[in-house]
Amino acid sequence: MWAYVVNLAVLISINAILAVTLNFILGYAGIFSLAHALFFGVGAYTATFVAMKFGAGFISATAAGMAISALISLALALPALRVRGEYFVAASLGLQMLAITVFTEWKSVTGGIGGLTNIPPARIAGVEIVRPEYFLLLALISLALVTLIVRSLVRSSFGRSLKAIRDDESAASTFGKNVAVIKTVAVVLSSALAAVAGSLYAFYLSFINVESFGLETSIQIMAMVIIGGTATLIGPVIGTVLILLLPAALSYLPYLPTTEIGSIQQIAYGLAMVLLMIYRPGGLWGFQEVPKGSRT
Repeated sequence: MWAYVVNLAVLISINAILAVTLNFILGYAGIFSLAHALFFGVGAYTATFVAMKFGAGFISATAAGMAISALISLALALPALRVRGEYFVAASLGLQMLAITVFTEWKSVTGGIGGLTNIPPARIAGVEIVRPEYFLLLALISLALVTLIVRSLVRSSFGRSLKAIRDDESAASTFGKNVAVIKTVAVVLSSALAAVAGSLYAFYLSFINVESFGLETSIQIMAMVIIGGTATLIGPVIGTVLILLLPAALSYLPYLPTTEIGSIQQIAYGLAMVLLMIYRPGGLWGFQEVPKGSRT
């Protein structure tokens, strides 16, 4: 039982990083992206490649994943963010689908559909992190650092510019804000930080394949943000906890076949998001954070 709880806590921490980083552009900049799982995958594959080929430790491998994710995000952000939001959604969806093809076909790096196995354990300062309890500590520290970085960015002048663009892009441009540059930087930062989750995921499971980085994952991450509360720091974490605990809760329901849990889970996601849009449009946490309808 203890091992199960620790495993669930690690996965919640990893997914919370993804939710927090997506919320940075979705909640504070109003940029809807369906490609967040792409950067999750790039972080995982890059960290794995660097660790297996060059013997890099966790910090170096994660840094490499962040750098590659940032570069790839430029390919999405530079052309797409010069137009209005709906075009960015379409561009991010196209890049996500392209990424799945690359992950599947670039077998020499990604292992194809079979994935990569025997990934070495995370190593920091020459010490291998093997025990799940210690890896949970690493995941929690990573989540805390990513959240602090996002918090600092949001409370800076850059964050205020993001929120101005979210609320009225035309007005922000009129007041001298370089909208395209600010939004591009936001996407690059969000993508780079998402790669941290990918690195943790690869080192923790010692196995990755393309199924973990598909469109379904991007949609699930967005659900975590919306259910928890956009434009808040705690909301995405709450949404992550609720969504990842849902399968565990469903498994304890009587007379429910295990083969149907996935379908019921998807129904629950959709129903929860519809009800939230009606009764709590700011999300579970966002509703308390912004009772007058203005987000800070």
